[in-house]
Amino acid sequence: ELLLSGKLSEYGVIVPFSADCRGRFLSHVVSGDAAVGIGQAACPPAPRPSRRRVPRSPLDESPQRRGAGGRLLYFNVTVFGKELHLRLRPNRRLVPLGAVAEWQEDFEVLFREPLQQRCLFTGDISGMPGATVAISNCDGLAGLIRTDSNEFFIEPLERGQQETEEHGRAHVVYRRSAIRQDSAEPRQDLHPEVPGVRVGDLPNSLELMTERLGDAERKRRHARKDDYNIEVLLAVDDSVVRFHGKEHVQNYVLTLMNIVDEIYHDESLGVHINIVLVRMIMVGYRQSVSLIERGNPSRSLEQVCRWAHSQQRSDPEHAEYHDHAVFLTRQDFGPAGMQGYAPVTGMCHPLRSCTLNHEDGFSSAFVVAHETGHVLGMEHDGQGNRCADETSMGSIMAPLVQAAFHRYHWSRCSKQELNRYIHSYDCLLDDPFEHQWPTLPELPGINYSMDEQCRFDFGVGYKTCTAFRTFDPCKQLWCSHPDNPYFCKTKKGPPLDGTECSPGKWCFKGHCIWKTSEQPYSQDGSWSSWSKFGSCSRTCGGGVRSRSRNCDNPPPAYGGRHCPGATYEYQVCNAEECPGPYQDFRAQQCSKRNSYYTHQNSKHAWLPYEHHDDAQKCELICRSEGTGDVVFMNQVVHDGTRCSYRDPYSICVRGECVHVGCDKEVGSLKQDDKCGVCGGDNSHCRTVKGTLAKTPKQLVGVLKMFEIPAGARHLQIEEMEPASHSIAVKNQATGNFILNAKGKEAKSQVFIEMGLEWEYTIEHGKESLKTSGPLHEAISVLVIPQEEEARSSLMYRYIIHEDLLPMIGNNNVLLEEMDSYEWALKSWSQCSKACGGGIQYTKYGCRRKSDNRMVHRNFCDNSKKPKPIRRRCNLQECSQPAWVAEEWGACSRSCGKLGVQARAVQCVQRLQDGTNRTLHTKYCPGQRPETRRPCSRLPCPAQWRTGAWSECSASCGEGVQQRQVVCKGSEGGGRCEGDKPEAVQGCHLALCPGKLSGITASADAGDHSTPKGQRVPQDGAKNPVSKISSREPCLGDKSIFCQMEVLARYCSIPGYNKLCCESCGKKASSTTGSPPTTGPSSSPGTAAPSPAL
Repeated sequence: ELLLSGKLSEYGVIVPFSADCRGRFLSHVVSGDAAVGIGQAACPPAPRPSRRRVPRSPLDESPQRRGAGGRLLYFNVTVFGKELHLRLRPNRRLVPLGAVAEWQEDFEVLFREPLQQRCLFTGDISGMPGATVAISNCDGLAGLIRTDSNEFFIEPLERGQQETEEHGRAHVVYRRSAIRQDSAEPRQDLHPEVPGVRVGDLPNSLELMTERLGDAERKRRHARKDDYNIEVLLAVDDSVVRFHGKEHVQNYVLTLMNIVDEIYHDESLGVHINIVLVRMIMVGYRQSVSLIERGNPSRSLEQVCRWAHSQQRSDPEHAEYHDHAVFLTRQDFGPAGMQGYAPVTGMCHPLRSCTLNHEDGFSSAFVVAHETGHVLGMEHDGQGNRCADETSMGSIMAPLVQAAFHRYHWSRCSKQELNRYIHSYDCLLDDPFEHQWPTLPELPGINYSMDEQCRFDFGVGYKTCTAFRTFDPCKQLWCSHPDNPYFCKTKKGPPLDGTECSPGKWCFKGHCIWKTSEQPYSQDGSWSSWSKFGSCSRTCGGGVRSRSRNCDNPPPAYGGRHCPGATYEYQVCNAEECPGPYQDFRAQQCSKRNSYYTHQNSKHAWLPYEHHDDAQKCELICRSEGTGDVVFMNQVVHDGTRCSYRDPYSICVRGECVHVGCDKEVGSLKQDDKCGVCGGDNSHCRTVKGTLAKTPKQLVGVLKMFEIPAGARHLQIEEMEPASHSIAVKNQATGNFILNAKGKEAKSQVFIEMGLEWEYTIEHGKESLKTSGPLHEAISVLVIPQEEEARSSLMYRYIIHEDLLPMIGNNNVLLEEMDSYEWALKSWSQCSKACGGGIQYTKYGCRRKSDNRMVHRNFCDNSKKPKPIRRRCNLQECSQPAWVAEEWGACSRSCGKLGVQARAVQCVQRLQDGTNRTLHTKYCPGQRPETRRPCSRLPCPAQWRTGAWSECSASCGEGVQQRQVVCKGSEGGGRCEGDKPEAVQGCHLALCPGKLSGITASADAGDHSTPKGQRVPQDGAKNPVSKISSREPCLGDKSIFCQMEVLARYCSIPGYNKLCCESCGKKASSTTGSPPTTGPSSSPGTAAPSPAL
């Protein structure tokens, strides 16, 4: 269910069944030939379905079209609460004789077999004019059901479960509009405006085109007037095969194309077109990957069309010569949401009559129909034509391939465009059903050995298993690989009929038999006529009668299928109640054994017992009233006995439970509402509830509390508070106690009385009793006193039909209407056009009748929902669209050359209600006003720009760093405001080894009064620059910044002094009046330090 809810927004799980022409249940078997001919003896040939279809030509009434004897197939399907009776006939014109299914691998043909079409059907729905059905029953029911107001898909919940259908097989049914999209992008398709295939790239393509275009001159097998047949090559790539499985893919794509064929038969098209499959190719993995270029739909379509052209038969008279190629893939050939790609008006062209389609379930049938429409010359509705108003109504050629609220149809533009081109498509005029095809061998295994079949099933290298010998090699095909010959694999299926199993023998229907000159063709069994119904199993109270038929007309032979459906058919009879007090038929069968049946060497009073296992509901099982022992009586209950006390209608027949609806019809799905109205909506139901408290005055006898009438359902009785008293119940018709007769111990139990199952519980000192009913007789609810003056308070509640209210005698009851619901007009849909005349539809909601409040739609019966009402809307003339421009936005720059401002400009149409709607720009006259313009294109003011600081000029001690500082404007000039940033700064590193600082003072060697390392003021203490010396001569300043006055204070730093020796020397001369020191000091006792760099 999680997987279903992830794919579908809404769905239902149902069990369809085969029926006769009147919709009566026959069998749950629906697959294959199992349902063909069911009920034929009981039903005369049905008239031609009254479908809204294009009248078919006399060709359709041929025996080949009708099938053997014109037999119809009938199924009953419940779609969201509404039971539909499907009437189907074989679709004999989808797959002609001579059509083949071909498997390819590694660019080679691996396997070929006849294309089967025995399980494809189309038809209508009984009592629903205009409805159509396209379904296959190869493996359950799968296909499209189109009612008078909606479209549904049906498919089995699990594939390959045909053998379990006898007991009912689950199917899922869902609306086309309920399919969730994997991508947020809408489904769309594209078609190239010019031919997407480069014809010149193909060898001899010109000659082939000339030959093809001249085919009109050759002898043709002309179809009947106004009949067109598109002979299709259907290519299924490896991604589709792997997704659906090799065993199921052929049936799936046949069902898909059956739906496409039904779409092209819709009356709205105006032309009768048949989709005819002449060849199906399952494309191998390597070929599939090479054809599809992910994200490149144009290239992918080109390669697919060229490949399809390479598969074309050279002889136009060949059985497999195709007019059109349909390629299905699950690979992503385009952007998200792309569903198809096709050239327009390419039909009959050797290189352009092809479509590329993304397969994604049965809804892909509409994609294939849409893309093929392009090839036939149809454009998108609303694009280049005046059919935009039909896209929201479900037209096939809407630009977005999507599900709509309405049924699908071909728009008036599609019809006109098709009529414009259809007469030029000569290739569609021949009738593929008039070919004299050479027949393929009836036994396909004649051409394929077991080794070849192993290779097909498991891959290259696999051969027949030789690790062990089987009694009959035709029972199952076992295969192994030479690399591991003792590891054998099987798909649990036999080899193909005709496969050689030993010299002179071949496989047939799972057996190795001798070859004969006449092949032992299988013979399927067929039913004889029904016998007359027998006598009823009961004279009253609901019995059953049956009739039978035999599978001998003819009997199955040579491995043929047994007759489908049931041997017996049942009818309910004598359903009226027996006179007198109600008698439980199962209870009667148990009580009859009281006088003679012994258990553990004693006789017992036997009561009915229902087993919890559904498979044993029709076993006669009784419970001893005295000991409680449950005993199997080793026989089934009598025919007509109810299967369960929880189901008042289903009955046992021949030891099996047969489902019966509330309308007393076998197989019917009708149910009672809460007060017993068959198929009702609870509108006549009333809830009766009340609380009654009494205090017994003595401990003798019983205290009557209240009565509950016959016909009450969903009964509940509860003690409001713990009490020592016990609740007792008496049958008013018989006077017998059914619960807690005086003297019996009260204990929790589930028991059967009055033909009902009751549940009595005692929990925390409080008693409760409930049953689903209905009561066949009235009951009295009593209290057995246990203490004097102890009050007993009981609450009761039950549901009853309003006609039975006069039977209620109590005055202290509260009557409530059961909630009933109805469909009510909620609103109108949005008009399809804002002006100029559009269409809108009614929207219905579910309304609770009691308070007129709208509730969730699930409360209402969907089958009773009114049909949408259509009306015209917005009839006023459309005003002339005009350009509307908003205010300019802020400029993106405050100065410079890059400033831009933008504004929104829209094509707007004024509506009559004063509102506006935005249209495509092509609808507005004149040139569109500009949306961008330059702004604030003024020179930006100059600013100081600084570079990065250099490394320190010294490796230890003190040094300097410098950087570049310039005044620069946006246009190369300008005057900078503010102070100029510093270009040089000092840097302080760790002290140099053996020195106290970057400047070392000289000390007198004979003065021992100064501590070691202490600086001693010298004559030049006020101007230490004069004491700085260098061993190198000054060769001038090494930087232009040295001349800056503000940097003169750094001359005391040796590193800076060395860098700017000339400027620092001039500074010192101007300060002291002495020349700069240019050499080392030679005073005795002084040490001349090395300069710190």
